[in-house]
Amino acid sequence: MTALSPTITVVGAGLAGSEAALAAARLGVRVRLHEMRPVKMTPAHRTGNFAELVCSTSLGGEGEMQAKGLLQAELRSVGGAIVGAADASRVPAGNALAVDRDEFSARVTRAVREHPLIEVVPGEVEAVPEGIAVIATGPLTSDALAADLMRLTGSERLSFYDAAAPVIAFESINLDVAWRAGRYEQSADYLNCPFTREEYLRFFEALEQARAHTPHDWEKLEFFEGCMPIEEIARRGVDTPRFGPMSPKGLDDPRTGRWPYAVAQLRQEDAGGRMWSLVGFQTGLKWGDQKAVVQLIPGLENAEIVRYGVMHRNTYLNAPEVLDSTLALRADGQKFVAGVLAGTEGYLESAATGWLAGTNAARLALGLAPLTPPAESMLGGLTRYLASANPRGFQPMNVNWALVPELPAPEPGPNGKVRKLGKREKRPPMFRRGLAAFMAWAGEEAGLSVTPPAVPQPEEDALPVLR
Repeated sequence: MTALSPTITVVGAGLAGSEAALAAARLGVRVRLHEMRPVKMTPAHRTGNFAELVCSTSLGGEGEMQAKGLLQAELRSVGGAIVGAADASRVPAGNALAVDRDEFSARVTRAVREHPLIEVVPGEVEAVPEGIAVIATGPLTSDALAADLMRLTGSERLSFYDAAAPVIAFESINLDVAWRAGRYEQSADYLNCPFTREEYLRFFEALEQARAHTPHDWEKLEFFEGCMPIEEIARRGVDTPRFGPMSPKGLDDPRTGRWPYAVAQLRQEDAGGRMWSLVGFQTGLKWGDQKAVVQLIPGLENAEIVRYGVMHRNTYLNAPEVLDSTLALRADGQKFVAGVLAGTEGYLESAATGWLAGTNAARLALGLAPLTPPAESMLGGLTRYLASANPRGFQPMNVNWALVPELPAPEPGPNGKVRKLGKREKRPPMFRRGLAAFMAWAGEEAGLSVTPPAVPQPEEDALPVLR
C-alpha cells in the first residue's frame, strides 16, 4: 500500500470495532483504531485486550436450526475475524459456539495489532471524528461522545438502566384466545390476551415468586417511571398491574362482550408483523422464570420468545430514526455505527454489524457505494430491521428467524388445505436459502472473496440458543 491509501477511523475495539477495523483493512484501506482501554477502564472490563467478553462466553447456537447459526455461517463465508477467532478458541458447549474467554480476546488483539494497515491509538474519543468513521463504542459509550452523537443525529440518546419487554413470534400466539383490537375507538393495532380473575391471580403469584435479575455491583437501579419493570410494578400491590399496563378498559372481549378482568397487550414490532412485543412488560427476570411467567398469559401458552426482556445500563441510538440499512447515519453518510450502539443485542450481532460497517466504510473510502445484504440473509434481515422497526419504544434486538422472509407456502393438499410447516421442516431450507443469498451477494455485488463454510450440525439440533 502506498502512503496515498485511503484511511478511515474506527472508535472502539470491542467485538464490533475490532471486526470493523479488520474488515476495512482486508480491503486495503488504512484504519486508525481508537480504544480508550487501558488508559481509561470501564466498570465492566478487566483487561486492555480487544474484544473482551464481559458476560457469557457463548456466541450462540450452531447448526441449520439456529438463527445465530446462519449468521455465523455468513460471517465464516467472508472470513469474519470474530467468528474465526471463536472457532479457533472454542470449548465444548453442546449446541453452542462457546470460547475460552482469554484465548479468544488474545487472538483478536493479536490480529488487530499485527495488521500492517491498522494503527491503534490509545485514549478516549470525546467527539465524532471527521471524515469516514465507524462508531462502535458499545453500551458504555462515554457521556461526551454520546452527547456529540445526539447533536449530529438530532435524536435522543437512550442511556439508563433500561428494561426491555419480551418479543414473541407471531406464529406462536394462540389467536383462538387473543384478539385484535384497540381501546375504545382506536384502530385495531394490538393483540389482546384476556385474563379471568383466577388466571390473573395465578399469573401474579408466579410474577411475585420469579427471581429478579441481580445486576453487577457497578450497576445502580435507576428506572424511569415510564420504563418500570413489570415485577417492580407488581411489588406495589396485586391490583397495580391491572390498573396500569394490564388495564382492560375499553377492550370488549368479542366472546363475552365485556371487559376482561385484566389484559396483556402485544404491539407489532416489525414491518412484516412477524414479531410482537408485550406492552408495558419490561422486565429483568431471569430467562427461565420469564418464560414461565409469559406462558401463563392466556393465548401465550406456547409462546416462542424471540427476544427476552433484559435490564442493564445501555447506550444506543434509536436506529429506525437515524440509521440506514447500510448502517450509515442518515444525518451524515460518512459515519457508520455498529454493535450495541446501533441497536443490536449479542456478541455475534455486534461482530456482524461491525463487519458490515467496516466493509461499507472501506467501500466509501475507495469510491464505492455502501451495500445492504439481501433480505433472505440473517445479516440483511437484522440491518433492515434496525432501519425500519417501530421507533416508538425501540429496543436492541438479537437475530431470530422472524427477521427473514418466510418460505413460500406449500401447495394445497388433495383436500385443498395448505399444511403448515413445523420449525424443523422450514428452518433448514431457510438457512440454506439465506446462506446462498448472502454468498452470492458478497461475491457478485460486493466483490469479496467467498468460501463456502462448513456448517456444524449437532446430533440433535435444539431450538434457538440465546445469549
